[in-house]
Amino acid sequence: MKIKMIDFKIMGDERGSLIALEEHHNVPFDVKRIYYIFGTKKDVRRGYHAHRDLKQLAICISGSCKFLLDDGKNKQHIELNSPTHGLLIEGLIWREMYDFSDNCVLMVLADNYYTANDYIRDYEQFLQESLK
Repeated sequence: MKIKMIDFKIMGDERGSLIALEEHHNVPFDVKRIYYIFGTKKDVRRGYHAHRDLKQLAICISGSCKFLLDDGKNKQHIELNSPTHGLLIEGLIWREMYDFSDNCVLMVLADNYYTANDYIRDYEQFLQESLK
């Protein structure tokens, strides 16, 4: 499965902390789109899709949430609960986000603009494409 945790270097002093996100440094691609999810209720699951050709870096900048990642053969659950770590997701991977804390803000950086054709929103279709 093409996923990887990335640890970010924390800079700061007694005034607080700062993390800089830089293309091709700690973000391993050109950033074309940034979005964030917030205000999600605890019992709501989001995602329910895969991407054919998109790299994403997910960072929980506040609170926590969990990911279910599935490559068609293996499933993995990962919790994001710190702004000092990012989850890099590449390739054809089904994703669901769940168990959002009340204060969760999940930011995602992507290497391409939104393209509807890149999404697979049907799990059975995803399984068929992942076995090719």
